[in-house]
Amino acid sequence: MLGSGGREHALAWKLAQSPRLTKLYAAPGNPGIAEHAEMVALDPASPEAVLAFVRAAAIGLVVVGPEAPLVAGVGDLLRANGVLVFGPDAAAAQLEGSKGFTKDLCARENIPTAGYARFTDAEAAKAALPGFGLPVVIKADGLAAGKGVVIAQDTAEAEAAIADMFDGGFGDAGAEVVIEQFLTGEEASFFAITDGKSVVPFGSAQDHKRVGEGDTGPNTGGMGAYSPARVLTPELEARAMAEIVEPTVRAMAAAGTPYSGVLYAGLMLTESGPQLIEYNARFGDPECQVLMMRLEDDLLDLLLKVAEGRLGETAPPRLADTVALTVVMAAKGYPGTPKKGGTITGIAAADAGGAKVFHAGTADKDGAIVANGGRVLNVTATGASVAEAQAAAYRAVDAIDFPSGFCRRDIGWREVAREAEGTA
Repeated sequence: MLGSGGREHALAWKLAQSPRLTKLYAAPGNPGIAEHAEMVALDPASPEAVLAFVRAAAIGLVVVGPEAPLVAGVGDLLRANGVLVFGPDAAAAQLEGSKGFTKDLCARENIPTAGYARFTDAEAAKAALPGFGLPVVIKADGLAAGKGVVIAQDTAEAEAAIADMFDGGFGDAGAEVVIEQFLTGEEASFFAITDGKSVVPFGSAQDHKRVGEGDTGPNTGGMGAYSPARVLTPELEARAMAEIVEPTVRAMAAAGTPYSGVLYAGLMLTESGPQLIEYNARFGDPECQVLMMRLEDDLLDLLLKVAEGRLGETAPPRLADTVALTVVMAAKGYPGTPKKGGTITGIAAADAGGAKVFHAGTADKDGAIVANGGRVLNVTATGASVAEAQAAAYRAVDAIDFPSGFCRRDIGWREVAREAEGTA
């Protein structure tokens, strides 16, 4: 398995439960993943390095967690050498790697999404702003770790975002900018898995992107999530499959770039129905954590069927009726410059209380667990309702001593309020 974050810890934890698993390796992994897998020191975004290890260790299946290895073409080289891979090739991973590519596909296939335009010049982008109204969405075209999106409330903020992206604030991701109309509604994350031919749903979740409580402050990679997202009703989920996901899978296959892996659709639930905000070419982080907590099937068996092109032979994944909720504990300074090195204790006590703590950005320093990234831990719990899962997760959070960390205290707040009102 490739990756080192909380998503990958959740995948490793679930893969380790499979009776079919004989040996699990993780590159580069983290201290939590080390409980389930042997760590391998290699660059997961280097196709040649990954292939060399896979050959040496006689790996039967490679599961790609994060987006960077997919866009780098790790899947291409492995498949070209007869290795089974869960995750798309680079051409198909453009669904995440290039927002402009995805918007163009939506326009061709009549997939519901916001109006947009693509720009490679800052002045042209600024000149086009009046045609979009306010607020307006400014996106770096390429990969920006979930943070390359600015919802500008006024023209000055929009122009500043455009200038920042073109001036290198987002590296290569900002070489092209996409401007979109602002969509009104509630966001939800919808997941499907596909082998390029068959496609089946894999559940829903709601992420909390803003760093501050009440959804305030700058965007992050995600401060917490819960699953299922009940706002995405069975009727809306069926529409998302029929109007967004299935046409995308058909279009990718027709273009000669079939998509194989998990397809994560970020949706806005508008008055006219679900509209696509963006695609991700992998499980969300931290949405993966709550999905794995609810998954009742053998994950390894499921991923193998996708990699072998046999998804049509199996029933859709079974997810428990319970709610799972995860709270991200981050290092102070995130999403800016996080304070690394802070010591963390109490993880075992949190786990013993019935939660599951997934390591996202930790390191082992002389036997002690320390913060080694922005998002550090994902404290995850289940319950019969969002309120119950939320309470269990925060009890576990409070069992952890992480003086240089912080978290939002309101993960799941919309659904908790709906439950209290009896409208959930």
